[in-house]
Amino acid sequence: MARVAPLSAGKQSEHPVDEVLPLPKLALYGFQHVLAFYAGAVIVPIIVGGALGLSREELVYLINADLFTCGIASIIQALGIGRIGARLPLIQGVTFTAVSPMIAIGLGAGGGTAALLVIYGAVITAGVATFAFAWLPARAFKAVLGLFPPVVTGTVITVLGLVLIPVGLNDAAGGVGSPHFGDPENFAYAGGTMAFILVLMKIGRPFLSSIAILLGLVGGTAAAFLLGDASFTDVGKADWVGVTTPFHFGVPQFQWFPILLMLIVMLITMVETTGDTYAIGDIVGKKIDGETVARALRADGAATALGGVLNSFPYVAFAENVGLVRMTKVKSRFVVVAAGVFMIVLGMLPKAAAAVASVPHPVLGGAATVMFAMVALAGIQTLAKVDLKEEKNALVVGVSLAMALLPSTVPVLFKEHMNADLASLLNSGVTLGASTAILLNLVLNRLGPKEPQSEPVVAGGVVTDVDGADAAPSHPAPAPAGVPAQVAPTGAAGPSVDEPDGA
Repeated sequence: MARVAPLSAGKQSEHPVDEVLPLPKLALYGFQHVLAFYAGAVIVPIIVGGALGLSREELVYLINADLFTCGIASIIQALGIGRIGARLPLIQGVTFTAVSPMIAIGLGAGGGTAALLVIYGAVITAGVATFAFAWLPARAFKAVLGLFPPVVTGTVITVLGLVLIPVGLNDAAGGVGSPHFGDPENFAYAGGTMAFILVLMKIGRPFLSSIAILLGLVGGTAAAFLLGDASFTDVGKADWVGVTTPFHFGVPQFQWFPILLMLIVMLITMVETTGDTYAIGDIVGKKIDGETVARALRADGAATALGGVLNSFPYVAFAENVGLVRMTKVKSRFVVVAAGVFMIVLGMLPKAAAAVASVPHPVLGGAATVMFAMVALAGIQTLAKVDLKEEKNALVVGVSLAMALLPSTVPVLFKEHMNADLASLLNSGVTLGASTAILLNLVLNRLGPKEPQSEPVVAGGVVTDVDGADAAPSHPAPAPAGVPAQVAPTGAAGPSVDEPDGA
């Protein structure tokens, strides 16, 4: 009788993304992702809660609910449930794009917890709509993907990095609103943290490089504590256990304008997640097709709807952690699963969350600035695959980057000279930059008569026409059984994707 090999002797993973690392490494790398993501995760409930006039207890509850839901959402995205989740090392976090619209919705509803009910009604509806969109028939979904060629996704990722870098620099300066904002001592902590991280990266040993951000945060916090500039007193004041319950603040309210506003927000987050999915695929060396993007968007939609139920906000694949994957070169998606478990625990243990929150702003800013810069670099690498000598592509990139800087450069335009509802939608560099990239690419590269094209050139193993669109791969891989390989013809503006079987 033939012997059956035990499961432990099964074949090795086909790709490093699917590698299950030893438990100590999973825990260490996962915790590093949590530290890298933590500030970005909690800043949205802090800003929104503060603007709506919530009490300290309500604000703490929002933060715990956010962390708890982030953990569940990240596990869904990285581990996957059926055809939901990209199964890539993507962390899910609350999108910054939704901050201004949610504040506008909340203030329009009168502030306080009553405003949260209107926000949650819009969030749930937008999440369900996003989830449904990602189940469109394959041809319809592929047509939508055609709006996001490398010239668009690369621009969006670059915009994300450039918009996030000032967030890191503000933390490096001590945090906006701090009485010591801009103090040279803050920049000394931030610079020391950055220098420590860069030294660890320079040493070049794989293990040290992979946990450089974690060690930088720990080292910077330890130095600040020894010098009397870091305190853990808030840990003693925090409760031991805090459990998130559905509809904690009451039954959601569904109103048409807040729902419309949140649907537009989710359109922007779909661009972000699409760009981040392609970026992480490039970093880990895994081909991204239409079905992968569809699964990532389904996870976004499911997490956003779940966020509305569990007292949180809209979710998106976090660009910050894409930069961390690139820096550490740790490609396993199970590291993100471990990070998700940590986040769920933090969401149930306010004391633990308070301890992580004790990292001083300048230390966090020093580490964050490095990571955000790496996000921008990931976008530039994507744009390297585009023919930027072609004027139309150059216009898409240049004008989009300029528009992304408008809200931070001329804030008075949105505060004093624009309708409040419109300003709540447009007062975001990510929203303006991403929208401009999509619209300009649509107008310049897709609409109107096609100009005569020169011979395609090969960039990164992909045949690229002069307007920056991916054409057929020079050596296309055979499609999986039962799935016809569909590629955009030469001259099309959309990326080459395998048509999913009913995405």
